[in-house]
Amino acid sequence: MAKPLMAKATAVWLVDNTTISFKQIADFVGMHELEVQGIADGDVAAGVKGFDPIANNQLTQDEINAAQNNPLHKLRLKFNPAASGEEKRRGPRYTPLSKRQDRPNSILWLVKFHPELSDGQIAKLVGTTKPTIQSIRERTHWNIANMQPIDPVALGLCKQSELDAIVQKAAAKKAAEGGVMSDDERRKLVSTEQSLEMDAAPKIPTAIEGLETFSLSDEPEEEKEEAIIDADSFFNLPKGGADDEDEDDLRP
Repeated sequence: MAKPLMAKATAVWLVDNTTISFKQIADFVGMHELEVQGIADGDVAAGVKGFDPIANNQLTQDEINAAQNNPLHKLRLKFNPAASGEEKRRGPRYTPLSKRQDRPNSILWLVKFHPELSDGQIAKLVGTTKPTIQSIRERTHWNIANMQPIDPVALGLCKQSELDAIVQKAAAKKAAEGGVMSDDERRKLVSTEQSLEMDAAPKIPTAIEGLETFSLSDEPEEEKEEAIIDADSFFNLPKGGADDEDEDDLRP
């Protein structure tokens, strides 16, 4: 979905002049909900002047009223005929200054949990360079000792749909090459929704078809009797014998 111009300034105006929820504003301007809450608290976008989306022909008053009356309503950008057919800007993804310090942690997460992704795919997803990815793969990054793997979606560096799409593309490429994937790799290559719908892999031998638990109750009755007889004959020694005869000979 297209985003408004001057997204942060638009969010500032909506926070100051409307009662729209933080979630609705965040979805409309493409920011994180906590970042919009930070704008309301004065911790984010301090000194940024609000950008009126109504005066700049990006929203209508009816759309704002509908969003204020219904917390589930999603704001829709006003159609601009001049912007139709406009191509998306090519080049590396722009990462805000406040999130650039978290980018190495997201790269480490992708390298660890999605090794099937190429350096080019990771660079396009989180907006980094191939030398940086290579240094993290080889653990030669200057700050590798202090880095922790963090999901780039949680950091706001990309969307879950974008991550799922690039993982699906890597899965199709690996399948075309004829690579053999393990169960763990196959689960990593599916989207989040598909992974949640998959059944858990059996980890006990009893899940194998045809394998049943054997117990004494399954034995035939004849074998049970023979086992009992053998046990009695083993533990109960016969009465009398050569030792008794020797004792009788020694008696006066």
